[in-house]
This record gives sequence, C-alpha cells and structure tokens, in this order.
Amino acid sequence: MFEEASEVFENMFKSSFPLTFIVFLPAVLILVSPLPAEAAHEFTVYRMQQYDLQGQNYGSRNAILNTEARTVEADVLSRRCVMMRLAEFSYEKYQKALRQSAGAVVIILPSNMSTMPQDIVQFMELEPELLATETIVPVYFALEDDELLSIYRQTQDSSSSQGSSSAAEVLLHSATANGFQMVTSGAQSKAVTDWAITSLEGRLSGAGGEDLPTIVLVAHYDSFGVAPWLSYGADSNGSGVAVLIELARLFARLYSHKRTHAGYNLLFFLSGGGKFNYQGTKRWLEDNLDHTESSLLQDNVAFVLCLDTLGNGDGLYLHVSKPPKEGSPQHALLKELQMVVAQQYPDVKFSMVHKKINLADDTLAWEHERFGIRRLPAFTLSRLDSHRSAARSSIMDMRSVSTSLDRAGETTAGPHVDLKKLSRNTKLIAEALARVVYNLTEKGTNGDLEIFTEQMQVQEDQLMSLVDWLASQPRAAQLVDKDSSVVSTLEYYLGHYLKDVKRHFVRADKRDPEFVFYDQLKQTMNAYRVKPAIFDLLLALCIAAYLGVVYLAVQHFGLLYTVLRRVTAPRAKQH
Repeated sequence: MFEEASEVFENMFKSSFPLTFIVFLPAVLILVSPLPAEAAHEFTVYRMQQYDLQGQNYGSRNAILNTEARTVEADVLSRRCVMMRLAEFSYEKYQKALRQSAGAVVIILPSNMSTMPQDIVQFMELEPELLATETIVPVYFALEDDELLSIYRQTQDSSSSQGSSSAAEVLLHSATANGFQMVTSGAQSKAVTDWAITSLEGRLSGAGGEDLPTIVLVAHYDSFGVAPWLSYGADSNGSGVAVLIELARLFARLYSHKRTHAGYNLLFFLSGGGKFNYQGTKRWLEDNLDHTESSLLQDNVAFVLCLDTLGNGDGLYLHVSKPPKEGSPQHALLKELQMVVAQQYPDVKFSMVHKKINLADDTLAWEHERFGIRRLPAFTLSRLDSHRSAARSSIMDMRSVSTSLDRAGETTAGPHVDLKKLSRNTKLIAEALARVVYNLTEKGTNGDLEIFTEQMQVQEDQLMSLVDWLASQPRAAQLVDKDSSVVSTLEYYLGHYLKDVKRHFVRADKRDPEFVFYDQLKQTMNAYRVKPAIFDLLLALCIAAYLGVVYLAVQHFGLLYTVLRRVTAPRAKQH
C-alpha cells in the first residue's frame, strides 16, 4: 500500500505540480510559520516591598514574570498573571490568587486617586496586611492608562467567559479570544550590599555658658508604603520634616539677636531609615553616647521632641513612654502645649497618650522610643492618636489626595496635607517651644501672647513648597542613598539656618544585618497580544485532520489508479 501511495505521490509531482501545491503548501506554511506575538503595550510597574528586618522577611520575594494574563474572575489562576483594579480589589481576592499559585499579581491604580476616596481608605487599611508576610509571587503596581485599561477589560471578558453554561461556547470563545502575555524586562532581585542610610544633624548654640540644657527636635524624612517607588509620604513624614525646617528658620532668627538668644542649645536631627525601626536614630545615638567622649546628648538633655505626621487633623497627641514628672522640662513642655492650645487654638483637641515601650515587638511604635531606650526624656507629637494608623505607611499618602464625605457623612479620604492646618500646627509648636526656652510662664506672661507674628510669622509659602517638593518624589529608604538629591537638598536647608551641619551614616552589619534591601523595585512590563494555548491545540487538531483527509484521499486515489492501470494494461498490449 505504501509503495502504491509513494508511486501516486511521484506521479502527482511529475504530472500535476499545482495539485501538489494546493494539497501540501497550506499545512507546511501553518507548521513552519507560528503566529507572531504582537506588542500591545509597554508600561512601568512598581514591585511590592522586599526587605529583611530583624531577621524577618517581608514582601514579595520574586521579580520575574513571563505568563499569560487573567483577571480574578477566572476559575484557574495557577501560573497566570492576575490583574486587579483598585476599585475591585479585596484582600480575599488577593489571597485567592496566592492560594492558587498565581504567576504574578498586578494591581492597577487609578491615575487620579482623588476620584475614588472610599477605595483609597479601604486599600490603606489593607497595606499592612499585604506586607505582614512574605510571598514568592511577584506583586506589582501599575498606574492606569487607556491602553492598560483596554488590556484589562479584554482579559476580564476572556476570564468571565469561563463561567458560560455551554462548554462549546467556552471552547469557541477561548480559541478565538485575544490573550496577553505579560513579560517583565528586569532580572531576579538580589540583596543590595553596603547600602548607606543617611541622617542629618545641625544645631543652634545657646547663650550664657557651656553646660546649657539641650532641646532636640527630630523628624524622619523617609516614606513607606506597599511599593517603594510609589511611597511619597506627603503627611508621613513630609509634614514633620517641613515643620522641623520651619522651626529651624524661626529660631535661627531669634538666636541671631542678642536680646532673644535663649539659654538653650537646640539640636535638629533629620533621621533616615525611620520606617525601618528608626535605624538612623539608633546609630546616631550610638555614635553620640557610646563612641564619643563629648556630645550634646551626653550632657544635659532637657527633652527630645519628635515630629510625626502633622499635616492635617483637628487634634494633636503627645505620645510618651513615661509620663513626665512635675517640675521637669518635659512637664514644662506639656503645660506650655496645653496653655497655647487653650488660649490660642481652642478648637484643637490636645491630649497626652501614654504607651510603654514593648521590647518584645519587632518594631518600635514611635521614634521617641529610641531615645527612651537610652534613658533620654522624649515625646512624639502627631495628629494621629495611634501608631497603628494606616496613614503612616501608605502609598496613598500623596499631596494631591483630597477628602470627601461618604453617605453617613463621615470623612472617607486618604491622607493629604492641609496647608492651613500644617501652618497652625507649626505655629502652635513654635509658640510652646518659645515659652519653654524663654521661661515665659515663670515670668508671668499670659498664654495668649503670640510671639511668632508679623515679620516672625510662619511662612506658609515655604511650608507649601517644602511639602510639594518632598511629596513630588518617592523617599523610601531603599531609594535614598547618600548621593541622593533628597539628602543634598535637606542638607542645604539645614545649612541655611543652622551651624555645624553634618551627615551620619548607618550600614547594615555584614555578618548579622538588622536590615537588608533588595533591587528590581521598578521595572518595564510588556503586554504581548497572543492567542491562548487552546488555540494552538485546536490548530494542531485541524492540521492533523487536514493531513488525515489528504492521506485518505491519496490512498483511495492510489487504489483507483492501480485498478485502472491493471484494466487498461491488457488493452494497450492488444493494440
């Protein structure tokens, strides 16, 4: 039979080349010419946090993606890139993707956060849960645009069709629908070695002697959120940094005149690594208390005031690890804050919040606890009444996010900086500090006396420009190295008002590091338009069926040709 078929093929090639062309060329072209992948869209993705702190791993441990896109509506998510929009995001859906061993998760954020305040609040509450444990699944964030939204909707239509009642409809839709292969351009993440966290120090020396009491003003400048490249930290802690720099300006003017040069040293400290258990502050304290013979922190510290998240709200909370004793400088500050609030800002709610330091926790609650551990009297002043507030560590903490009211009439907005309230808080703190350093209460000065007025008033323009500048760039500790423009610009501001401005660095111990950062936090992702795998299977079946029909046709044609040849052969011999 095979010999007969071979003879038929040979005769076909010799006698009918067009027939051969028609029969075999389509199959050959289909087999050797795979469908090309079409690049539908290229966009930037921002990877979830990946870091180690105190020996504990956090965030996403993977950074490579090359898999087909699905939305969470699909029945099967294993080894797929699961796309979610912020409006449809929930922790349950996120966990579903992780349980099914998804290849990756891409969360699409709206380009204008202020359009959906309720979703912002909900996501802020979920960010700590996303980072609570590590995952091997790459998790990315992307900003929505028209092309990405179109890809998401097409993928959603394809994923939703899997729930159709007819299996034939599902198969047909799966074979004809367009799919998207999501591919990242970066390499696998690796630990960043020898990373230096930078802190800045400056001072205003008091008048009247060497052994003067010192007031320390502290604010950490780094930001934190679920994705480092999206962590702008407008309120936490851009507002605290802006207040500290404005206080430096105001008191520098007071200290520049002999009549108003107070008998207190003022030490200003902008700390790095605040969001990573206050690593910059820890090293600064070690350098000043353990590794030097003379320091302002060793001599006579009246108190340390840490500034954290002061850009909004109608309340101020003085967080303490130990209530101040009456007659101490700390108690004097508390009383002056209460007096200024009562006499000048009666609409502000002020109270003291007492929380003991819990050394069993993985991280400290507030920055003043770093000082408290070294037995230095310290507070943190914040508009937040709890260190657990989601506003302190959210990618939604941006300058442009605004507030709105929900149906119950309650505020449902993400964090943002209100310039009027930031200015009010700055002036309130400045007035209270001035009353302490000049002993105004002991001198019988009324609480309604305003010191910072007219030419000495708080400059709202500078506050606004500082917050706008700080909130215009991500300031995650993994992104701000010693050569960063953030550090150099902050150093310029401090140097403009203070003396002896210097940098302090902290690097992780190579043998037993307290913190480890990783790279590949920002990548380019390409979405390629491809046919799904079921299309390739059906195409292979069609090719097999086509060749089978051709084979059967050739087989029957060969038999017919043989019979006719045997019948006609005797007749030919007779002639």
